[in-house]
Amino acid sequence: MIPARYAATRFPAKLMQILGEKTVIRHTYDATVATGLFDEVLVVTDSEIIYTEITATGGNAVMSQYEHESGSDRIAEAASGMEVDIIVNVQGDTPFVKREPLQQLLSQFDDPGVQVASMMQVLTSQEEILDPNFVKVAVDRNNNALYFSRSVIPYPRDAAYPTTYYEHIGVYAFRKQALLNFTQWPLSPLEAAEKIECLRYLENGTPIRMIVVDYMGVEIDTPEDLEKAARLL
Repeated sequence: MIPARYAATRFPAKLMQILGEKTVIRHTYDATVATGLFDEVLVVTDSEIIYTEITATGGNAVMSQYEHESGSDRIAEAASGMEVDIIVNVQGDTPFVKREPLQQLLSQFDDPGVQVASMMQVLTSQEEILDPNFVKVAVDRNNNALYFSRSVIPYPRDAAYPTTYYEHIGVYAFRKQALLNFTQWPLSPLEAAEKIECLRYLENGTPIRMIVVDYMGVEIDTPEDLEKAARLL
């Protein structure tokens, strides 16, 4: 499922921006379908413009019936009546979706203890490490998330000690019940402060298994990101 909100705060209508010969949301949808991993790919949107963009060329989309705080809430509404085991949330602003990382993500559910899984990639640019638009994640020895933040984590108090920084990639996979549980919990304090929805899972005691993936391209959060994506394309 691809949650697709039209009125993004930092970059309004970003999903309908043209990237090469297609819109950002169309790139994301087509790339997700092309992985061949899913029984169904569905855009879930609050926008008739986005709905028409997808369905006009034969794609699958549904309109949200309610207002939602997060993309997870949005796809949970659509998933609640569906007979599914695993739901993958691909963000609408990630046009360079690849098969291999998604396949690796899905393989985490071979472990029956995993309820939620997500992705991260190594950050090497100091500018990006310091940029609050890049959400960082710290993990334990089993690659379960300890915390997500827009701040620099871990803080390099001892600069002589080698530190690896990870950027959280906004692609999630859930068992259906874990996703529905998310919608029953109120907006959590850390989630509200950081504006990072997955903190709601951690604050309610649900671990998130993280996998390290190769470069996943650019998430379109700002006009500058769109320029980077155009160069990458």
